[in-house]
Amino acid sequence: MHTRYMFERTSQDALPLVLLIDDDLVSREVTATVLTMNGYTVHTAEDGTAALALLSAPEKNPPALQPDVILMDSQMPGLSGTDLIGELHARIFVVSGSNPPTELTAAANGFLLKPFNAGAFRTLLDGGKPEAAVSLLDPNEPVVNAETLAQFRKLMPEPAVRQVYQAVVTDLGRRIEVLAAAMARGDTAEVRRIGHSIKGGCGMAGALQAARLGALLQSGAIELVSNRNQLDNSTAMLADLRAAARNLESMLEQEFPA
Repeated sequence: MHTRYMFERTSQDALPLVLLIDDDLVSREVTATVLTMNGYTVHTAEDGTAALALLSAPEKNPPALQPDVILMDSQMPGLSGTDLIGELHARIFVVSGSNPPTELTAAANGFLLKPFNAGAFRTLLDGGKPEAAVSLLDPNEPVVNAETLAQFRKLMPEPAVRQVYQAVVTDLGRRIEVLAAAMARGDTAEVRRIGHSIKGGCGMAGALQAARLGALLQSGAIELVSNRNQLDNSTAMLADLRAAARNLESMLEQEFPA
């Protein structure tokens, strides 16, 4: 699948043409939207094979894509990694949610840790080292309110308590994906509505981290989608919510071992 994102700008403001290769639809859409809202024209490909098809030189229209910069996810099915880098001819930046293998970063021109904003991308383009995205998660904040968990255990058997928290994790995962889509299309009202739902559902279960992030979304204290400067924060919030969901899953494994 190939998608082109373009932001109108004058010639003197021209920025590098970007090709984003990422097999994760949500990550691809959000990253492309963030960069587009900051003036970049972005083409996307869902894997290495699709990217090479765009970059090949066909004898018929449309002409081959000639990006100035390629952003490549570090882990994709099929053609990926150093094999894919060897087939690409442009400035290549590896992007990943964790530290990729050394041989991969050595083969590329740079590395960006997900989530990243347009400022971090610009810094890397200019030859600097981008700052890490700011997380809103407090490492000292409990994942679950101990009193709430104790009350559940008094009211129902252990399997039922586990089922409650498993339902919270599942529901949170669904809402995160819907939230990502709302952020990508700039729907502030929907973002706040989803934040309200996350705050309410996770709050009832005492899931403190996720509930607090939901409250921030609902209140508008962090305006994610109303303008290009603040849209950069969307990837950081999504990463924090996904981390909160993983923390809940870890809690389930520790408190309710199979």
